[in-house]
Formats: sequence, structure tokens, C-alpha cells
Amino acid sequence: MTVTAATENRILAAPLVLFMLALLGFPVVLSLIYAFSSTTFETLANPSFNGLDNFARVLADGNFWGAAWFSFRFAVVTALAECLLGLFLAVFLAPLIARHGWMVAVLIAPMIVAPAMIGLMYRLVLHEFAGPLPYYLWEWLGLRLSFFGVASVFWTVATIETLQWTPFAFLLFLTAWQSIPREIREAAAVDGTRPWRMFRRIELPMMMPTVFVALFIRFIDGFRVFDNIYVLVGAGPGGVTRSMSIYIYEGFFRSNQIGIALAASVLLFGAAFATLSLLTRLRGGMR
Repeated sequence: MTVTAATENRILAAPLVLFMLALLGFPVVLSLIYAFSSTTFETLANPSFNGLDNFARVLADGNFWGAAWFSFRFAVVTALAECLLGLFLAVFLAPLIARHGWMVAVLIAPMIVAPAMIGLMYRLVLHEFAGPLPYYLWEWLGLRLSFFGVASVFWTVATIETLQWTPFAFLLFLTAWQSIPREIREAAAVDGTRPWRMFRRIELPMMMPTVFVALFIRFIDGFRVFDNIYVLVGAGPGGVTRSMSIYIYEGFFRSNQIGIALAASVLLFGAAFATLSLLTRLRGGMR
């Protein structure tokens, strides 16, 4: 009996597939059961089925839509800022890094720190009464700024997120820029192509797949952000920095509404899956 290559691959992949099903399948099934049930910590072992009631309550909750809008806006702003800054740094510093490779380790240092520690650090630095930055702004320039006020807290958390994760985009773009064959650049230079035109017409189009991947990864990370914002300001004044992850956390642990929190998680997963499918289609159309 001859075993085909496809059958052999399935046999070899079977243990990994079974492991992933055991690792992820049970929690997913349990979450779906709770999402369609009236569940609290007291009734975890005996949830009562209530159909789509949890989803209806989530969709009727203004805090849910506020959290969804914040997460979407935060993800778009931070993903664009990180990729633009990362692309600029990668192209601008590439010649210098070619001579001093150790600079990469310095530039990517912020993304090595745990996001919760970043949030705690900036909470101390930017604190209105105890923070050194507000103090010196007032002492030297006479500026009284509230970094965590309603009007400015969004841009504060977006800036902190951008500062931490721009090195990730920078690393991707630097790798993509360095992978462009030298012969292409030399041929363009011989033809008299100026650096800006070379970047716009040759280098950037060749880096576009990496740009797409970086935008997608940073958008997803920005949309599901939790730890650094929660440590920094929590839901913020008036709930203006309540992300989807914070909304789910509050419903689960603070309000003891496990069914409603998991219904929101299912909606979040559905939105992420739809976004992934749409972006994949757009990416396929760009080829």
C-alpha cells in the first residue's frame, strides 16, 4: 500500500492539530455556551440558557459602542503613526545602521519593556501633581497641562503606544529595505534616478507587502489594547479611554456579568475576523 505525500503530511500534522483543538477548542466552546447563557461566578457550573439576550444587552449598551469607537480610532491612529515613523527611521537611518549595527538594539529597546511597566512609568512621569514633566513645564514655561484630562487623554495614550511600538515597525521596514537587491539601486543610480524618486518608484513599491503586514499587525494590537492603558488611566475620565478589552474586563470581573462579557468577546472576535477577511481580500486585489 502506497502512502501519498498528502496523506503523509496529514498524518504528521495530526498531533499538532489535536493539540491545538485540545488547547483552544474547549475554552472556545465553553465561552460560546456562557455567551448564550445568564452566567455569573455563582452560576458557572449551572448556566441558564437565555438565547440572544446577552448580545441584545451588549448592542444596546452605549458603553459598548463607546469602547468600540475608542478602540477603532486608537488602532487607526497608532497604526498609521507607528508605520509612518518606522518607515522614516528605517530609510533615514539605514546607511548609519549599515556601519553601526549595534544601533538596532538601542532603537528597539522600548518594545522589550512590558506594556504594563510602560503605563506605570508614564503614569508617574505625567502625573498632574507629582509628575516631573508637568512640574517643569510649569516651572520653566508657565504651562499648566493636564495630560490625563478629558480633552487630552486620548492623545496621551496614543502617543505612549506609538513611542513603544514604533520600533516594531522600524525593525520590519529596515529588514525589508535591506532585502532590496543592491543591483536594482545601482542600475537606477546609473540611469540618473534621484534618491527621492528611487524611493517613491522603486524601494517603496517593493516594501509594500511589509507595509501592509505592519499596518495590519499594529491595527490588531491597537484594537485589542488593554494593559498599558489600564495601568495608565483605566477607563479614563468619563470612560473616554475604555477600550473593548477594558469593557470586557469590567463586565467580567467587576460587574460579575460573565455571559454579557463573553457575548461582547464573541462580537469582538467576529469583528476582528471580518476585518481580517476584508484586508486579505484587499491585499489579494493589490497583487
